[in-house]
Amino acid sequence: MEKRRFGRLGREVAAIGLGAWQLGADWGEVSEDDALATLRAAVESGVTFIDTADVYGDGRSEQVIGVFRCGAPGLTVATKMGRRLPQEPGNYTLDNFRAWTDRSRANLGMDTLDLVQLHCPPTAVLHTEAVYDALDTLVQEKRVAAWGVSVESTDEALAAIARPGTASVQIILNALRLKPIERVLPAAAEAGVGIIARVPLASGLLSGRYDEHTRFGADDHRSYNRHGEAFDAGETFSGVDYGTGLEAVRRLRPYVPEGMTMAQFALRWILDHPAVTVVIPGARNADQARGNAAAAGLPALAPEAHAAVGAVYDELIRPQVHDRW
Repeated sequence: MEKRRFGRLGREVAAIGLGAWQLGADWGEVSEDDALATLRAAVESGVTFIDTADVYGDGRSEQVIGVFRCGAPGLTVATKMGRRLPQEPGNYTLDNFRAWTDRSRANLGMDTLDLVQLHCPPTAVLHTEAVYDALDTLVQEKRVAAWGVSVESTDEALAAIARPGTASVQIILNALRLKPIERVLPAAAEAGVGIIARVPLASGLLSGRYDEHTRFGADDHRSYNRHGEAFDAGETFSGVDYGTGLEAVRRLRPYVPEGMTMAQFALRWILDHPAVTVVIPGARNADQARGNAAAAGLPALAPEAHAAVGAVYDELIRPQVHDRW
């Protein structure tokens, strides 16, 4: 698989990684056997970067990855912290950072975490000097090798990119969320900050598998968070109204090349932006992991396809999401 330079980590990672939220919670039940099979299929397909968080299944995702990585050397594992307490600026302290990263180190079986990211903190946190001092202290203490930030908005991304110690910014980027292309990707490229593209399939909308008759389980955030009832609405279907998202997919489908799935089209569209370091689609089973990884070996999309994404976004999606995130 194509490798891309993750500058401030000092290593290369495969262009497509694996997002492990599904292996913890909020997407319906995934057994430990299925979770391990998903990880195995991803790595066998060339994936070298796995992203998780300490709250995915209250640590279950980290623990499964910890079991798996013992037999899979060479992986880069990124986790996130900051949601174990109410997301109030006063909770983002060095003592809490130490406790959270120590818990993740135990879950993952790692003395030093490859990358820890603040998990979509309040905007004020990203403008607090003491927070960055605390993150730098974690590096000095060798609890973590590097730190980054997962964000909701482009303004938050730009604030993080401006900090000299930021190794990465994780942000929603997909064919239904184009705003980061305008300023975030150029700023990250200039600063040498890695871009981790999350929610690349818009919670599965861009897989092309769903329609108006699809029903999601009660324990699936696509049922209970469509309007931000549990966490930021932008995390579910990228904040796009479900019916509008279905229509956008229908309009894009004619531009999917022969031999490429809709999901692979969506992933390839992201990979065609060289400022992106790694894309982290989730997967609930081995087949999905293999299909996602295969997108890295497919040719770049034609200019007409990129133009279609822009046109569909401008007509259907921009009015809903562009000014929000």
